[in-house]
Amino acid sequence: MHPDKVAELIRAALPGAEVLVRSDDQTHFEARVVAAEFAGKRSIARHQLIYGALGALVGREIHALSIVALTPEEAADGRAR
Repeated sequence: MHPDKVAELIRAALPGAEVLVRSDDQTHFEARVVAAEFAGKRSIARHQLIYGALGALVGREIHALSIVALTPEEAADGRAR
């Protein structure tokens, strides 16, 4: 699966999110997602939103996914790039 398609699916579930997805092999991905929807949510809840956007692709076309999920304020503060 192409990283752009993964990013597109995340953006569809989190409109307005800044999404950057990288992959060297089209099965292992790194995603950096900045979204207002993450405000007040713990890391696990943020990850669940992203995994929910990808559904059944996780474990199939997406073998592994590393996630950095930030609010816009956290991103502006320079956290976890």
